Amino acid sequence: MNNKKIIIIIILLLIIVGAILLIFANSIKYEKVEITPNGTTIDVIANKTQYQGDVDGIKLWSWDTGVLVAFNSYGDNDLLKINEYGFNTINEIVKKGNSENIDGYTCYTINADDLLQIEIFNIIKLNYKGKFYCIPLDNQTSHDNIIICCNDKDIALHMAKSVAYKNVYPNDTSLDGAKSTVENITNTLESKSPVILNEIKNKYIK
Repeated sequence: MNNKKIIIIIILLLIIVGAILLIFANSIKYEKVEITPNGTTIDVIANKTQYQGDVDGIKLWSWDTGVLVAFNSYGDNDLLKINEYGFNTINEIVKKGNSENIDGYTCYTINADDLLQIEIFNIIKLNYKGKFYCIPLDNQTSHDNIIICCNDKDIALHMAKSVAYKNVYPNDTSLDGAKSTVENITNTLESKSPVILNEIKNKYIK
C-alpha cells in the first residue's frame, strides 16, 4: 500500500472520528421532572432547566432557549382563582401562530416577543428573540394542561413525546357540577339581558 492511500485512509478516519465527536458534543441530555407531585412527568434539558416557581397554580420552568408552563385544573378547586384564566391567555396567544402537524402533535410558530408580553412572565427574567415553536397539550384524565415553547422544534417535540400522564387528583364531580351551574347561569343572563334591558327602558325611560 503506497503512502498516498495511507494518507487518504487516515484523513477518512479523522473525518469519521470528528463527526462522531461532533454528534456527541451536540447531543442534548434530558432529565425527568414532575409536573404534579408524584404524578405527570416530562423530559427537560438537563443542567439548564430551572424551576421558576408557582404563580397562582401555574408552574413555570425555563432554560436558555425555551419555557415550560403547566397547570392542573384539579389542583385547586377555587373557581375564582386567576390561574386558569392566565393559562388560557397563554394558550390563546400560542394558537394565533401558524400551525403544522409534526408526528401527530400540533406545533404553533409564534414570535418570542408575543409570548413575553404575557403578564405572568414578568416574574422571570427572560430574553428570548426570534421564532418560538410551541406545543400545547392537555389530558382529560390527569387534568394536566401543558405548553412547551422553544426556539428548537426538535427539543419541543421530544419534550411533548416524553410526557407521561398520571392522575393524582380524584375526580371531583361536585366541581364539575359547580362549573356547569356557573355556565348555565351565565348563559341564562346573557340570553335574557336584552329582554331585561327593554323592560327597564319601557318602564323607566320615557
